[in-house]
Amino acid sequence: MVEINIVYQGTLRCSATHKPSGTTLLTDAPVDNHGKGESFSPTDLMATALGACILTTMGIVADMIAVDLTNSRVTVHKEMTATPSRRIAALPVIITVPVALDDMQKRKLIKAAEGCPVKHSLHPDIQIPMEFIWG
Repeated sequence: MVEINIVYQGTLRCSATHKPSGTTLLTDAPVDNHGKGESFSPTDLMATALGACILTTMGIVADMIAVDLTNSRVTVHKEMTATPSRRIAALPVIITVPVALDDMQKRKLIKAAEGCPVKHSLHPDIQIPMEFIWG
């Protein structure tokens, strides 16, 4: 179990502290939802968690198959909807792996990305298409 403590600081800003490391981050409501947009919004953090989870899960598999994923990157586009209520509608993901890989290595990394725990924790109504760019 990991403890994260969040304090509301006013003006739609929160401070979140990761207890094991002491690392703190700020969140703000987005401009289109009454906020200042000066930091990640809570839904931005969901998109961030998805992207980081995909790369981390791929990294675990890459280590097992002796592939160096350094400088690989993920871009997540967060798409919101207002119907039936304000929520994330889609999180399209582009995964760029700048190293030459064979088909077996690619399949293993794709399987790892698709198995990301954050992806499997999100509501099934959220569309999460994944595009891979290799080499």
